[in-house]
Amino acid sequence: MIKIYDVQTAENTILKRVPPDEREVSPTTLERIAETFGEAISAEEAVRRILRDVRTRGDKALREWSAKLDGFPSDAPLRVPEDQLASALAGLSGPDRDALESAADRIRSFYNRQPLSSWFTNDLGGTLGQIIRPLNQVGLYIPGGTAPLPSTVLMSAVPAQVAGVKEIVVVAPPVFGTEEIATITLGACALIGITEVYAMGGAQAIAALAYGTETVPAVDKIFGPGNIFVTLAKRQVFGMVGIDGLAGPTETMIIADDQANPRWIAADLLAQAEHDVLASAILLTPSQKLAEAVQIEVGRQMETLPRADILAQSLPNQGGIVITKNLVEAAELCNNYAPEHLCLTVSDPWALSERITNAGGIFMGEHSFEVLGDYVAGPSHIMPTDGSARYASPLNVWDFVHIISLIALDPATAAEIAPQAVQIARAESLEAHARSALERIEAYKQ
Repeated sequence: MIKIYDVQTAENTILKRVPPDEREVSPTTLERIAETFGEAISAEEAVRRILRDVRTRGDKALREWSAKLDGFPSDAPLRVPEDQLASALAGLSGPDRDALESAADRIRSFYNRQPLSSWFTNDLGGTLGQIIRPLNQVGLYIPGGTAPLPSTVLMSAVPAQVAGVKEIVVVAPPVFGTEEIATITLGACALIGITEVYAMGGAQAIAALAYGTETVPAVDKIFGPGNIFVTLAKRQVFGMVGIDGLAGPTETMIIADDQANPRWIAADLLAQAEHDVLASAILLTPSQKLAEAVQIEVGRQMETLPRADILAQSLPNQGGIVITKNLVEAAELCNNYAPEHLCLTVSDPWALSERITNAGGIFMGEHSFEVLGDYVAGPSHIMPTDGSARYASPLNVWDFVHIISLIALDPATAAEIAPQAVQIARAESLEAHARSALERIEAYKQ
């Protein structure tokens, strides 16, 4: 059952952010680590050992860890053959293929509208500017632990394609004990022209993408959500490669007024909470009547949902309904929490949106429900979590490019600004810098 909180209690419980380093690892996970490594070590240390092993021993270590952790057959190919990708695409049902194609078209159409261009100016002497270049190689991690996620293939690969990335490498964990990635995930890859797919998951997959092996190419940047081992691995390889961010458990916050439909709000909360036992689904409302109606609806709808065991853990521990004084207070709580997804189910969402400064995505009104954003609305469903919406943005085309500054000064401008460079260099006690500029100054005088 989902609980109803007052603001103060909520701020000390479900609205209180816990630093990633302080998030508890489940006893089951710790037991599995001890069994795997033969001693009790932290998840971070386990990841460190896997990364080091793959970095030094390449494919051999990658295969050993995949066999040990995922039951991957020792003689199976790491790379999915292209004929298997084609077969997966051909094997999609008509409705599945139509839905994926429609989603891909909307995502591509959305990102084709995102401004992305180099620029130059001659107003500062000579030519200055910024050159936009796509990344050469990116790795996309597609989770598959509790359910296949073909939508994440589209939501991460399509923006990369629009950006012009030359090589897109997809990794996804196989079904435990097999070499098989979910057919619908492979079909989604083939549908949009992704041909380089590897059956591997966990920290060993991140290691392979970061360092490269005999089979797997090293990439420039790694994208995609995953479990605690994937997240820790991304953090540890950052610097060797770029990363999109550190994904925490998924989260949705709904702000609703007394005009909202309690059945729909309950359905939206349950849709988010079924992802994972750590998923967060929170309703903020000034209406006690709505809160109680939603609480009843959540209990009623849960009875017929197949992932009720997950819901029974995520809703009472991570989710809740918070009674606020008014919508203004709800907006303030939202900005402090900085949710991944924010749904404004109020009579005037546009007015309330003016008060929102921190959110990964804002879903305006009851017809822009978050499930549409998960699959077909257009913007990527990969959004900042764990409060990082205070400073981070949803996945977009800019994540797949880098900027190169262009400096092409004319002699007159160089002569004019070189003395200032000398002054600052000597203030920093960098005499060689100063003399490099002085060499030019003397030449300009002549």
